[in-house]
Amino acid sequence: MKDKQTIGFIGIGVMGKSMARHIQQAGYPLAIYTRTKDKANDLLSNGAIWCETPGELSKQSDIIFTIIGEPKDVKEVYFGSNGLLANSRPGQIVVDMTTSKPSLAKEIYEKSKEIGVRSIDAPVSGGDIGAKNGTLAIMAGGDYETFTDILPLLEIIGENIVYQGDAGAGQHTKMCNQIAIATNMIGICESLLYAKKAGLNPETVLKSIASGAAGSWSLSNLAPRIIKGDYAPGFYIKHFIKDMKIALEEAERMELDLPGLTMAKDMYEELAAKGEEESGTQALIKYWN
Repeated sequence: MKDKQTIGFIGIGVMGKSMARHIQQAGYPLAIYTRTKDKANDLLSNGAIWCETPGELSKQSDIIFTIIGEPKDVKEVYFGSNGLLANSRPGQIVVDMTTSKPSLAKEIYEKSKEIGVRSIDAPVSGGDIGAKNGTLAIMAGGDYETFTDILPLLEIIGENIVYQGDAGAGQHTKMCNQIAIATNMIGICESLLYAKKAGLNPETVLKSIASGAAGSWSLSNLAPRIIKGDYAPGFYIKHFIKDMKIALEEAERMELDLPGLTMAKDMYEELAAKGEEESGTQALIKYWN
């Protein structure tokens, strides 16, 4: 891979901004599109190129990363008249890091292949902390050769980078990740509530349980935020609900019953209805308020 390929980046949000910054700091020319230009001001002041549409960005970029909101947004960015594929050229690589539908990842792959563009679905896990530290877990689906070609870029923003298989396999793996997190967050909240009721110091409790059999990324990184009353989003509740819905749709298609995930989705939807959709997933503790 040439060091000076221009990298396009769409989605400068809680995670995307840090990811784009790592790529920029690694010396790659960076083109940016995001709905709110102000979010990209620091990247632009450091030399990034602003693009008015995804199509304009596509024309200027060799490899394009997207990490945006909903599957409908992904469709608009990739398939719209001012989107990436309508303005692409053979040889480009597009990498969707949005947590989205496996079927959409396959559609992007097929439509890209028809016009000589290569595609990888590569959703991530690790939240704002992983994005800032460049330690994200990355789950990739698509052609293995394309995966190896972009691996040097993935290594700039992540550490645990695993090729999972054909197009859509990255998204299916992310669903496994979200399913595991969903009920884990319930357990974490109930554990902290129990500690408080028992008259224990929750911070001291964490010292004992975080490194034992109960240990998890969420317990180590989000439980301390709960204790401090910090509900700022490392990952939005509204986005987590979207992910759980996708996972449940896929499970239904596979005739698989997931009662734990269903319960978690219902709990988070109740919180969202109370105005917590912009909070971080650790705000689940408010369900018991």
